[in-house]
Amino acid sequence: MSKASIFTRKTKAAVLPSTNGRLVYAIGDVHGRLDLLARLLAKIEVDAAGHDGGAPILVLLGDYVDRGPDSRGVIELILRVAAGGQFELHPLKGNHEEVLMRFLLEPAGGLAWLEHGGAATLQSYGVAVGTNDLRTDNLAALRDTFASALPAAHVAFLRNLRLTLTVGDYTFVHAGIRPGVALERQAERDLLWIRDPFLNNRRPLGTMVVHGHSPAEEPQVSPHRIGIDPGADATGVLSALRLQGGDREF
Repeated sequence: MSKASIFTRKTKAAVLPSTNGRLVYAIGDVHGRLDLLARLLAKIEVDAAGHDGGAPILVLLGDYVDRGPDSRGVIELILRVAAGGQFELHPLKGNHEEVLMRFLLEPAGGLAWLEHGGAATLQSYGVAVGTNDLRTDNLAALRDTFASALPAAHVAFLRNLRLTLTVGDYTFVHAGIRPGVALERQAERDLLWIRDPFLNNRRPLGTMVVHGHSPAEEPQVSPHRIGIDPGADATGVLSALRLQGGDREF
């Protein structure tokens, strides 16, 4: 399979932000779509085979869980990729992982999460969610059942997700960054949840931000940000960005 059959050339220019020579792949929000992630990773593995500049970097932009049918399978696949050693793997934290972990700590506040995708995550772990479960007085029991079904390796994975990764001139983050605030001073809530102040910004950010979180049918490219969340759970499309030298491909 040729490289051209895997990635669509989007931008090639003499002057682009640099990854300092590293081959980098970034994957947008998966949302329980194990089928799409498996197919995309297979293509990336073929594309990366034979690369002799050190292990390629693979960044996952968060939101592995909720909405789609197989959140558990998505995490299991990511753990297998990590164990395989072909990539320098960096899974980032998304807002859906934050809300899942909050449900484990404070189940009384989890009703909105369950009604907006969390129930699909529980079901992927074999935890049935009935109408009576979606009551505030039953949430603690549901949390206990879910906690018992979660493998320890999955809990460790969710607990240890990082918020950002910087490679050369690129910063990878789930939602975006708040303009005018230094990267090291960004609030976690903004990194996981921000939309309009970041998406509508037209001023330099000091870095090229690669993010998910805000769905759009096509990759969103501006002078300061690249968005790669096509809404996989609803559209059946999962996007990846490939960066190397002066090439930027999707």
